[in-house]
Amino acid sequence: MNKEFFEALELIEKEKGIPKEYMLEKIEAALVSAYKKEYGNNINVRVAIDPEKQDVKVFQQKTVVETVENPVAEISLEEARTIRKRYNVGDIYEIKVDTKNFRRLSAAAAKSVIIQGIREGERKLAQEAYESKREEIITATVSKIDPESGNVLLETGTGYATLIKAEQIPGERFTVGQRIKVYVLEVNRETRGPLVTLSRSHAGLVRRMFELEIPEITDGIVMIKNIAREPGSRTKISVYSRDEDVDPIGACIGNHGMRIAGIVDELGGEKIDIVKYSESADEYVAAALSPAQVISVEMLEERVCRVIVDEDQLSLAIGKEGQNARLAAKLTGCKIDIKSE
Repeated sequence: MNKEFFEALELIEKEKGIPKEYMLEKIEAALVSAYKKEYGNNINVRVAIDPEKQDVKVFQQKTVVETVENPVAEISLEEARTIRKRYNVGDIYEIKVDTKNFRRLSAAAAKSVIIQGIREGERKLAQEAYESKREEIITATVSKIDPESGNVLLETGTGYATLIKAEQIPGERFTVGQRIKVYVLEVNRETRGPLVTLSRSHAGLVRRMFELEIPEITDGIVMIKNIAREPGSRTKISVYSRDEDVDPIGACIGNHGMRIAGIVDELGGEKIDIVKYSESADEYVAAALSPAQVISVEMLEERVCRVIVDEDQLSLAIGKEGQNARLAAKLTGCKIDIKSE
């Protein structure tokens, strides 16, 4: 352990942000393990690393006992007191180890631990960074696209993470260098598996985009009640206003549709229906079936209703392959039976 070694640790701390103390703890543990591997697991050893003096000392430890049964790990009280009279039974007696024969072993162990420690440290720092962004949107740059799996490697500013095919918007295409918004869905605390799960298909992406792009939502005047999404195709989002002078739907759309247009563009043209939330279940269901015009909503039982529409509105209310009715049901939490008049 020389001056260059400690300078290397300082450089790692500066460039990668991994604390020197963290690396020293890892190295200390590795040296203890290496020493025991070399001289036997029954030996108790302590490694003392002094960064200020740029020095490493190794001590073999023995427990002071009345009668020695294990000479490797114990020393008699009589012998210990010939060295220092203050020793008592149960104390730890330390012998400084000559590290000349230990240097090659310690250097190899330190090198191995530094490499592993850097990886673990980088993962820990990335984990903490992603943890602070959980359920938030981050902007990432497309670094690589796997033509077989369709997975996309992203450079996130914290490191690299993969946007898997299942979390992408169906049908969207990426190019290397393209900047996209992704939703931090989950952060993995385990050592196995991906560190972070990113998504563009989760409803949370739409929610956070509205919260970031619509000032009235950011200020807490307009609130999002619920979101139902079929990514790449259509989303329904219900909103309400805490200020009766503020129209929640108008606030989300903006002048000439400018506010909603930016969100739609980011989602690749996905259609977004903004619905006014109501405490009245029948009003809420009627609004959720927009753009269809509803004649009446009859609540048959809790969370079950029958909706009547004009004949020419029936296909619009149901939607292509039942999508409009399906999203309305998911948005309101009601089972909806649609009938023509």
